[in-house]
Amino acid sequence: MKIIRMLFQEGLIMPKDCTNKSGENQVMFEAGIELKLADCQEQVAAIVKETIEKIYPHYYPPGAVQFFLDLHSAARIEEVMSYEEIYLAMVQGNIIGTGSIRKNEICRLFILPEHQGKGYGSRLMDLLETRILKNYSEVHVDASFPAESMYLKRGYQIISYEKIETENGDFLCYHTMEKREGKKYQRV
Repeated sequence: MKIIRMLFQEGLIMPKDCTNKSGENQVMFEAGIELKLADCQEQVAAIVKETIEKIYPHYYPPGAVQFFLDLHSAARIEEVMSYEEIYLAMVQGNIIGTGSIRKNEICRLFILPEHQGKGYGSRLMDLLETRILKNYSEVHVDASFPAESMYLKRGYQIISYEKIETENGDFLCYHTMEKREGKKYQRV
């Protein structure tokens, strides 16, 4: 695997196409990040839970944080595994995050807190966007407050403002965003 990763980083091989829906773990590479199809919703849920619990309380009230935790529970992830491509992001054999694709939408993009700020989220986005743009002319995301600045830097445009009232009366606010094929962005 190290030789394959090195050849990819040198530009001597291209990322593997990852279209297998039969449960086989397919692998894609992007500058040191390895992506493989998830086969265990508990792994994905653990990544999401840890990230939400550590990061989201700085941006959202308690009711909104709980809404996110419920939305991304292991049971909910198991429900969507049949129609979403759910990936684990790995660096040097260690799982550092997750990201999902549903048609032309990137969903459930989470990088573990200790790996944030290292460019992994952007590289994961590169891979997921490439997959989507093979079949669609635009990519959609529902942008949480912690991730919105990354999407703006990548050339996403705000399409709408959304607000959901949670069970305890707190509000979950976010933007629906879109990036069209061929739109250039500047990495910062």
